[in-house]
Amino acid sequence: MPVLAACRATPAEAKQWRVTHSDAEWRRKLGKQAYEVLRNHATERAFTSPLDKEKRKGTFACKGCGKALFSSTTKFDSGTGWPSFWKPLPKAVGTSTDYRLGYPRTEVHCTDCGGHLGHLFRDGPKPTGLRYCMNGVAMTFLPA
Repeated sequence: MPVLAACRATPAEAKQWRVTHSDAEWRRKLGKQAYEVLRNHATERAFTSPLDKEKRKGTFACKGCGKALFSSTTKFDSGTGWPSFWKPLPKAVGTSTDYRLGYPRTEVHCTDCGGHLGHLFRDGPKPTGLRYCMNGVAMTFLPA
């Protein structure tokens, strides 16, 4: 019987990461909601993250490993209910194809721990036209 594409491991899941922990360690470190998003590719409910309304200058970092991901200068209000950015910091995020909904989407993950952050869409503002739609629970904010 063939394996459904939605059930295959993504390239992000198959890679060896710089930051690793056992499943039990990830659960303790992250808490239930962040664990489900970062390690199991869940999505937080729209409009529930305080980071969606964060307006201060600073850096958004991976909650799993602390890697700096996005500058506040690239954040914009997409109206979707999730923190959105038009550009990540250099070498901060990677992408892979996600088939979990039965069709291809571009998944975004942390390049250090492989944590699932959200998805990339091509409906963002200039200058890139990209929208990195991130789960707020997968990140922390470090004010400048």
